[in-house]
Amino acid sequence: MKYSLMFRIWHWLSAVVVLGLVATVLLRWTLLSKSVNAEILINKLSEIGISITQTQGITLAKALRIELWEWHIILGFAFTALVLFRFLLYFIDSKKRTIFSELDNHHKLVKVSYYILYFTFFIMAATGLLMYFGKDLNIAKEYVHTIKEIHELVYYYIAFFIPLHITGVFIADASNEKGLVSSMIHGKEN
Repeated sequence: MKYSLMFRIWHWLSAVVVLGLVATVLLRWTLLSKSVNAEILINKLSEIGISITQTQGITLAKALRIELWEWHIILGFAFTALVLFRFLLYFIDSKKRTIFSELDNHHKLVKVSYYILYFTFFIMAATGLLMYFGKDLNIAKEYVHTIKEIHELVYYYIAFFIPLHITGVFIADASNEKGLVSSMIHGKEN
């Protein structure tokens, strides 16, 4: 068996959760942008004779995306659980680990990129938890702001990795590692 059932479950659950998290961020930055929607609200309300300030418009625009951000938080907790499960899985599936020195250069690069990804997953989960529990942990606002910047920076790596991963998998599946995609579904070597 190429991939264990537990790893495949982790992989596909992680894919759904990470894509959900990315989607909530992209929606927040685009369709649910507070500044863009504040302007729309101000203009549309003005057309029916209701005048509101920019601050009130932003408050209303933020209210439109509260549900979305609740989903981001829920998915964030699921993501954290999946990150912890992946570290546990690393030790459970230890008999399947390949020896790094026995890999060709391409597979060494792939392996290193996954270790970097797992590290960024850990940083993403840790910073997300620190932001969420910041008040409870009495973390000063300036530190929470720094934590948020780190969280966002790590997001860019993950957002960059997703299309790179999908492209790489399909190229590998179409060339020298035929059946790679299907083996991630059924677990068998092809």
